[in-house]
Amino acid sequence: MGYSRIPDLWNDTTGTVHNGYLPDGNGVGSPGLEEEVHTSDGLVVIIDKRALERECLARGLIEHHPAFRVRAVGSLDELRHIADASEPSAFLVILGARKVTDQSVRAELLHFVAEVGAVPVIVVADSDEPGEILAALESGARGYIPTSVTVRVAAEATGLARAGGIFVPASSILALREVIHAAANSARPLTGVFTTREAAVVEALRKGKANKIIAYELNLCESTVKVHIRNIMKKLKATNRTEVAYKLREMML
Repeated sequence: MGYSRIPDLWNDTTGTVHNGYLPDGNGVGSPGLEEEVHTSDGLVVIIDKRALERECLARGLIEHHPAFRVRAVGSLDELRHIADASEPSAFLVILGARKVTDQSVRAELLHFVAEVGAVPVIVVADSDEPGEILAALESGARGYIPTSVTVRVAAEATGLARAGGIFVPASSILALREVIHAAANSARPLTGVFTTREAAVVEALRKGKANKIIAYELNLCESTVKVHIRNIMKKLKATNRTEVAYKLREMML
């Protein structure tokens, strides 16, 4: 395969699930599964540095979708060193407890997606927060599977991505709708009082966020955030952040 070296986020050198089946205690695979592998098409590659997790998912995908050819590896580099490796039809990248919204993880996911080109990448992670899903899709992932779903759902999501679709859990979409509605409703009382940027700072203040966090999330300098807060305090005739929070709560009632 023509992939160059990628970051070490998923690097590992532990064993592999070969040709869509797990070896038994003697290192010999199930003949039945091996026979199915040769008659199926499209290699699904699971990438996770934790051998137990990746091999369990590989076994589950094969049981729920026998047509899949599944290979579980610790890194893309490991896959490249397997002599009989076929061209993948999908990558499942397992993040576990790591978050796509973390800058370093997002950067490496972007790099990984760029490395594998047109092959769909599906993120598997513990979180089902809408923000994590959006960050994964913005990074180029063609699906997001939270570990709270069943293996059957994961298999269907993988099949959808291979067919050109994008999978996100319905529960997270509904949660995102509630967040959007809540944000829209809370923003209405602020209309005409604050500028657009001040309103964004106000929302962060209401959530008790520190200036550094506000600056990072809004892509501002911390000094600029302080200026906005001073203007907000002046408009509300407040003398400190606590009083700002109290007066904002009164406005929302």
